[in-house]
Amino acid sequence: MHTHNLSRWKHSHDFCPTSSTAERNTRRVLLLTAAMMVVEIIGGLKLHSMALLADGWHMATHVGAFLITAAAYALARRHAKNDAYSFGTGKIAVLGAFTSAIVLGGIALFMAGESVVRLFNPLPIHFNDAILVACVGLAVNVASALMLKDHHDHGHGHDHDHSHGQSHKHDLNLKAAYIHVIADAVTSVLAIVALIGGKLFGWVWLDPVMGLVGSVVITQWAYTLVRDTNVILLDKQPDHTDLDVEIRKAIETDPDTVITDLHIWQVGVNKFAAIISLVAHDPKSPAAYKKLLAEHEELVHATVEVHACDLEESLA
Repeated sequence: MHTHNLSRWKHSHDFCPTSSTAERNTRRVLLLTAAMMVVEIIGGLKLHSMALLADGWHMATHVGAFLITAAAYALARRHAKNDAYSFGTGKIAVLGAFTSAIVLGGIALFMAGESVVRLFNPLPIHFNDAILVACVGLAVNVASALMLKDHHDHGHGHDHDHSHGQSHKHDLNLKAAYIHVIADAVTSVLAIVALIGGKLFGWVWLDPVMGLVGSVVITQWAYTLVRDTNVILLDKQPDHTDLDVEIRKAIETDPDTVITDLHIWQVGVNKFAAIISLVAHDPKSPAAYKKLLAEHEELVHATVEVHACDLEESLA
């Protein structure tokens, strides 16, 4: 058999969506956010503003997220045809995100500790300078959001819902980056409110309180990230999909066919693989059973194992 005749039986294992525009915009936002992060952290330390420092550290969490996103694009593109990655490179960003979440938990604890110290041992705050830096940080967040928004909306404007209640996004890495920018803008607003409250009303306590709020925001983000990534890394079927039910429903419509073993796992975000073992008195070809699952675009890789049973055996 000539090898060129086998090409139509092969399919891509590139389950990590890439886009040159999305990658380029992500890198721009990464550089912009990293520069503002440095300014806010240094400003928070020099100006004695815990809210400003918290916003800077919070911005650092998003720098980490953008690094993960950019690295995922680069690695997915570089190893898209690398057979060493049996199910593609979809889990690279997931593993990076999990690691980042652990680090972010430590940062949140550091922020909370510093905020408590400042709450009981306040330092004089240079309000005017701190407010100016916080406003610049907010402007950077807004600019970053606008930079990502057009491509985000364009990329997700034609989603098809094949997970029965859960919308399948074409590029969840970009969506995550966009959400991080919006969350960071909210934290910047909290810092500005705290600083204005301290300047106008003498509420110096409001600054470290907002620092605590910022640490809670980061902790929540880190927890959510750990929860979402461990489902993929541990090959657990997520709660938001009923793909197992749908597979059984599609194949067992024929009363002569029974699924005896079913394994489903994610090879990327909302990208699933499945191994299906079934038995029938008059079995069809694996291709025929795969055709029954064609509407499930989230099922990017399926292996069907077919067994024939004796006529006297009951499938009930």
